[in-house]
Amino acid sequence: MPTCYVEGFRKAYKIDPDIASNYIAHTTVADPEADAVIEKLATLDPTLSTQYINAAMDQDKDNLVGAPSILKDFFASINTVPDWVDFESLIPGIKMFHRNSRIVLAAFVGGVLVEGFSTNISKSFFITGRVRDTGVRRLKQNNRHMIEIFMPGGLLRDGDGWKLSVRVRLIHAQVRHLLNNSEDWDTEAWGVPLSAAHVGYSITAFSARLLQHMKSLGAKFTEEEGRSFLDIWRYSGLLMGIPETILFRTKEEALRIFEIGYLCEPDVDEDSIAMANSLVNSAPLVAGITEPKARHSLSTYVYSVSRALIGNELADDLMYPAQSTFGVLPWFRVQGHYNRLMGKLFPRLARQNNYTNFTGLMEVSEFDEEGISYRLPDHVHAERSTPW
Repeated sequence: MPTCYVEGFRKAYKIDPDIASNYIAHTTVADPEADAVIEKLATLDPTLSTQYINAAMDQDKDNLVGAPSILKDFFASINTVPDWVDFESLIPGIKMFHRNSRIVLAAFVGGVLVEGFSTNISKSFFITGRVRDTGVRRLKQNNRHMIEIFMPGGLLRDGDGWKLSVRVRLIHAQVRHLLNNSEDWDTEAWGVPLSAAHVGYSITAFSARLLQHMKSLGAKFTEEEGRSFLDIWRYSGLLMGIPETILFRTKEEALRIFEIGYLCEPDVDEDSIAMANSLVNSAPLVAGITEPKARHSLSTYVYSVSRALIGNELADDLMYPAQSTFGVLPWFRVQGHYNRLMGKLFPRLARQNNYTNFTGLMEVSEFDEEGISYRLPDHVHAERSTPW
């Protein structure tokens, strides 16, 4: 067991020994298949590696002729759709996502990403600087991935949601390769970088926990729509390399893994504090707001909504600014209703404010002119890596 988890595991084990033990076991589990692909690609010219990944994603057999067999075998193995995936049943979740799209990213940024960074998930991000130094592009890439998996047909083999999910898996493997070959990562204390435990935990946050935060912010959806929403994330999680031994099957299981996994994690530290606050302060830049006073106003607003979602105890641990949360969520819901009404009745008079800026983050995604980029980071520190 990585040493940082000893104390948390003792507490979690008393509540649910099976999930706690399984979670800790996965802190030393990486992604053997994807890791082996990355190890092989590391021996090739980076431009050639990118070309081979492009060809594999697009099933371009002509340009795959000279590719390593391990890469071709990897893609062949993930082409098969599991029996539990029913694409027709994903339609209600897709519709619900788009109906509530303006709320989704507010819940994502202000809720689940911050909660994720309060765990040791923050370590790899802090060391690499993937949010700290290149935060705007990373957040826009997150937006793009989420949008694409919730497009009709997005998770079919030729869909961009499928490709971006697999891209995440390969990037995780590449970052794991870089961290394992650096002096910055302490395996004995923290387990493997981007472990199966952390990716499995993240997918419970992006799905079941996100639904809870969305409801707090005023999202409306049926039980069928919520279940379909979870199924979309579950299949995307499988494509991202999460082993089924820690991949949730139901909403109840997802929330239980989220609860017990969090108990296993060590207390909030300076890395978590830095990452959570960087995330909140990146929101105005993602929204394209650069004027200092307007940036400060929106950051203050995001802090208040986030504090109301995650609770005062965690917000204080993350050193959020002191704020009252009284009435924050009801007022957010009122603003949502008002803005929707004004948008329908008087679209030309609909005005821009902190609510519209925050909830409009989903509309600001990373669409590279040349199409999806399958470039991989080539240095452990983001500021020294070739753009990807």
